[in-house]
Amino acid sequence: MTPSQVKTDTDVELDEAGEGGARIYRFSGDWRSVSIHTVTSKLEGLATGGGGVSEVDLSAITAMDTAGAWLIRRFMTRIGDTRLTSDNPRYVELLGALPETLPEPAADGRKSRLLFVRFFTPVGKTVVSAWEDTIAAMFILGSAVRGAQLKLGRHSGLSPAAIVNQIDRMGVQAVPIITLMSFLIGAIIAQQGAFQLRYFGAELFVVDLVGILQLREIGVLLTAIMIAGRSGSAITAEIGSMKMREEVDALKVMGLSPIGILVFPRLVALTVALPLLTIIANFAALTGAAVVTWSYSGITFATFLSRLQEAVDFSSVLAGMIKAPFMALIIGVVAAVEGLKVGGSAESLGKQVTQSVVKSIFVVILVDGLFAVFYASIDF
Repeated sequence: MTPSQVKTDTDVELDEAGEGGARIYRFSGDWRSVSIHTVTSKLEGLATGGGGVSEVDLSAITAMDTAGAWLIRRFMTRIGDTRLTSDNPRYVELLGALPETLPEPAADGRKSRLLFVRFFTPVGKTVVSAWEDTIAAMFILGSAVRGAQLKLGRHSGLSPAAIVNQIDRMGVQAVPIITLMSFLIGAIIAQQGAFQLRYFGAELFVVDLVGILQLREIGVLLTAIMIAGRSGSAITAEIGSMKMREEVDALKVMGLSPIGILVFPRLVALTVALPLLTIIANFAALTGAAVVTWSYSGITFATFLSRLQEAVDFSSVLAGMIKAPFMALIIGVVAAVEGLKVGGSAESLGKQVTQSVVKSIFVVILVDGLFAVFYASIDF
């Protein structure tokens, strides 16, 4: 074939004049991805198996890429036995490297694997994140304790002013909201308890209900939840904003410990303030319960106090107060961990503040449940 006879248009022709009536498929032109779309429908019409061996002639092909080779290879597979002829050995080698058929994907297996990955990937990320948060919390708690030990021998190591300032912000300024919340909670429990016990003629036992529930569980738990939302978020926002402005890195460059300067005073303040706020919350809740029982059930204040002394002993008060320091440390450590994870954007700050509140409340409730199980096991 002379150069003037070389066809540049992509095409395929069927010639049945071969030896013994064999079919000859003559491919010509440019068989690359940019031009093979013009012959796909024609190939579909010619792809019918015939008797004997068919011949595929590639002598007139001017160019071929992998897409064209795949199309020709699939065509050869569909027409049955074929014999390949070509003036260009590279085309023959390319076609020979391609398999006759592609393996069919296992749709069901892929779908099951996809569901497996979608289900367990978030679980795995949550477990890894929880483990990393636990390690970070242990590091912060250990650094704070170790820093306190080192500072005890120095005249200017501890900063009483910073601790007192934090106690004022986290404790004194929280007294109004804690008092109001506890007063309302005590009043609601007393009202609902008296309403239900009235059917049994045992309205006086609402004092037992409010006293034990408030002193052992509700008082410290709700106070800790309020402090987690109020002070825990503030700690995360303060440390996170310092992290955004690279003030934490500046402390490290100056040879100072960010944990000792930023976290330790807040941990001490929370440990001091939360038990005191719990005592205020207990008094407020019992006051609210006494007011409601007096107005709703006719139980006088003297009768309320007398019944309260009989129903509540020192162990009930102690059971609630023991939890307060642990919950304070949890709130402070979780808030500090989330604050130190803040990146360089306001979105990161908002996300970590939210995470701080959610995680603090969750861990506080979890610890309260563990204390309840522990108290029940030792009959306390």
